[in-house]
Amino acid sequence: MKKDLRILFQALLLCGLLGTLFFISRRNRLVVENSGFRPIMGTLAQITAISDDPACAHRCIELALDAIEMIQQTMNDRDENSELSKLNATAFEQEVKVSPELFTVLQAAKEYSILSGGAFDVTIGPEVQLWRTMQQTGTPPTSEQIEQARFRVGYEKMILNPETQTVQFELAGMRLDLGGIAKGYAIDLAIEAMKQNGAMGGMVDIGGDIRCFGHSPTRGNNWLIGLQNPRKEKLITKLKLTDYAVATSGDYRRFIEINGKKQGHILNPATADSAEELISISIVAPTAMQADALATAVAVMGRQRGLDLIESLDGIEAFVITAKNPSELLRSSGASFYQLP
Repeated sequence: MKKDLRILFQALLLCGLLGTLFFISRRNRLVVENSGFRPIMGTLAQITAISDDPACAHRCIELALDAIEMIQQTMNDRDENSELSKLNATAFEQEVKVSPELFTVLQAAKEYSILSGGAFDVTIGPEVQLWRTMQQTGTPPTSEQIEQARFRVGYEKMILNPETQTVQFELAGMRLDLGGIAKGYAIDLAIEAMKQNGAMGGMVDIGGDIRCFGHSPTRGNNWLIGLQNPRKEKLITKLKLTDYAVATSGDYRRFIEINGKKQGHILNPATADSAEELISISIVAPTAMQADALATAVAVMGRQRGLDLIESLDGIEAFVITAKNPSELLRSSGASFYQLP
C-alpha cells in the first residue's frame, strides 16, 4: 500500500514538474509583435501583441488597428462625412439614431459630465470650433463670440434616448466634440479585439494614452510605462500596470498660439478658456475610456477639486503636475501602488 502511495506521489510530482517545464518552455516561445508607429486619430498609435503564434500576433495587431480606424471614421468631427459630423448637422432638427458605438460613448460622456459637475462636457464643440477659427485668423475671440459659444454648451442640452438609441439637441448650433473620450474608447475596443482573437498579452498606445493586458515583454505580467515631465522633457516616474490603463492630458503637446499667448487644447466649458492650473494629468483606471475622460475632467477642475474627485472613485488614481511647481509630482492616495520603487 505504501509502495502504491509512493508511486502515486512520484507520478504527481513528475506531472507537476512537466507542467512547469511546459509553461516555461511555452513562455520562452512567446513572440512579441509590434506595429511600429501608425498615424491615426490626429496622433500616432503603436500596438504590441504577444502570442505563441506569430500569425496570431500579427492578426491581432491588424484587428486592433481596424477597431481604431472604425472609431476614427465614426467620431471625427473634422470629417464632414463621419457619423458624428452628420449628427452635429441634424440633431437639433430631429432625433437622430446613432450606431451602438457612438451611443455608448455619448452615454458614458453624460455620466462623466454629471460626475464632474460639467468639467467634462462633450457639447463643448462650439467653443472648440471658435478657437479653431481664431487660430486661422490669428486674433483672440471677442467677449461676444465667447458668450455665443458658451450659450450653446451644456451636457443637459443633449437628450439621449436609450430605448431608441437616438440623440437630439435642445439648441440650434450645438456641436459635439469627442476629443476627450473617443481615443480611450478606441483603445478599449482595440484591446477587446486582441483578447477575442487569441493574443496572450498586448498593449495599445494612442498618443500616450495606453491600456495593456496579459503577458508583457518583460519578466512577469507588469507593463512598464513612463510618465514625462512636460517642462523638462524627461521621465518623472515609471508605472507598472497589469490589465489597466493610463491616460495623460496636458498643455505641452497640443496647443495654439495667438498674439504670443499659448492656448491649451483643454478648455473649461464654463469659461471657454484653457485650463491652466495643471500642466500634466495622468489617470490610472481599469479602462482607457475612463482614464481619458477623467484626465480631461481633472485638468479642468484643477488640483484640489480634481484630486478630491479621484479620491471618491474606487479603482482610480491620479498623478498631476501643477504649473506653479513643475518639478513636483502630486498623487492620489493609492497612486504609489502603480509606481516602480
